[in-house]
Amino acid sequence: MKKILSLALVLLMIVALVGCGGRKRKPIQLTLNSEDSAAILAAAGIQLPDPETVVGANTTLKWFSWFDSFHNYNKEEVLATGYWTFQQKYGGDVEYVETVYAERHDKLAALLLSNEAPDFTPCGVSNNAMYPIDCLKGMYQAVDPYIDITDPLWEGVMGGLDYFTLGDQHFALVTHIGYKDVCPYNRRVLDDWGFEDPAELYANDEWTWSKFLDMCLEFNDPDSDRFAVDGYYIASSFAEQSTGHYIIDRDENGNFIANLDDPVIEEGENIVYELARNDCMYRIGNDYWGLNSYGGTPGMRVKDGLCLFWLNSRYGFAKVPEEMAQTYGDMSQNEVMFAPLPRNDNGDGIYYLSAVLDGYSIVRGAQNPEGVALLALCDRFKDVDPTVISVDERQLMEKYYWTEEMMAMNEECNRIAQSNVKTFYTGNLSSGLQSAYDSLDFGIIRTGGKNSWAQLKEQYAENMSYYCDEMNAAMNTYLTTGEYMT
Repeated sequence: MKKILSLALVLLMIVALVGCGGRKRKPIQLTLNSEDSAAILAAAGIQLPDPETVVGANTTLKWFSWFDSFHNYNKEEVLATGYWTFQQKYGGDVEYVETVYAERHDKLAALLLSNEAPDFTPCGVSNNAMYPIDCLKGMYQAVDPYIDITDPLWEGVMGGLDYFTLGDQHFALVTHIGYKDVCPYNRRVLDDWGFEDPAELYANDEWTWSKFLDMCLEFNDPDSDRFAVDGYYIASSFAEQSTGHYIIDRDENGNFIANLDDPVIEEGENIVYELARNDCMYRIGNDYWGLNSYGGTPGMRVKDGLCLFWLNSRYGFAKVPEEMAQTYGDMSQNEVMFAPLPRNDNGDGIYYLSAVLDGYSIVRGAQNPEGVALLALCDRFKDVDPTVISVDERQLMEKYYWTEEMMAMNEECNRIAQSNVKTFYTGNLSSGLQSAYDSLDFGIIRTGGKNSWAQLKEQYAENMSYYCDEMNAAMNTYLTTGEYMT
């Protein structure tokens, strides 16, 4: 695929028609001359179905979500999307059925009970999660009847599709795999401290937990309001994301397990413990939440040399230069760079990044599941379309001032996440299991290192095991009798 996408890209013309005023905007329309791109992909066996014969064309889909990714573009956003193809090639459209994030599960359940089911919702883990509990409750249906997972178009995302299985059925249409948290930093600040550049350390296979920890301990000085590390998911960055091992996982039979005795996770938790007990994470008073730096603004204090590393996803630090100048640093001076999360010095030698799985899930009772599958095909096609990739890359460089070096690191981080897909099963667990997981995940940080991983394991192991068993029993009942979880 890399060879295919490295071929010369076609010329294109982009015309953006954007409405003015109001919260919602008209969709940006794109006029693309992409015949050469289609030919390149067709040579690899990747092509979209015939508009004259495909089921789902010339229909309208009902999109249930707390955000509208189809009709609410920013003025500057000029991207070729699967929705554009769905409209232009297949005569389709999408109707937005809005909900509030905190009420999304209850409102969807109410719509199903009243026989007013929308067609599809976001899929994913963490914030977008609808798996496994909502699937076990019968709120979603398997996507397998509507797609051919042996089609080459799905080859690059099979690792993501397999995260949403009950038995041999898939409950999500994963159209893109990105990466979650990495390690952004300000090069000027690191240079002032005489630290080695993490990107260069990574290039030499020397970007390790010990290097990270040494920098943090040398830099850190709470008395001077200087804290080494911040971010929303500091604990999981070391215990899970950078190890490829997860506290809640599945065994070879597909059963959920509480992976508390995994020695690799324990090694990562020990790094978190060292950071916490040395007061390396920003806090307000006695609040060791570890994410509230100056109102929770990602990257705040990094440019001022008061925070060394603010761990974040690409979308957390891909901001316009004016915003970056207030947080991570001056893009025009090449101050901002990022590297993958460091690896375990004593591990398997592999760098891991948690995957972000984007796509859709089909609601049970949907009136137009075939249309959802067609839209997902369009999204997936655009994800590998060299014309679209070039637009995305050009936007990062021209709008966000990303350098060639940052672009290369972005490609490398995508490679890491996509070549060995690992991610969380959190976000749609039973309330008891989610509560126990959160207590484990944040336990060391919230107590400022007063609790060790061993102590937390002892405190929550029984609850974790009980709720995993409960979920497995519900899954077994669903697979054997078709009965939904209550």
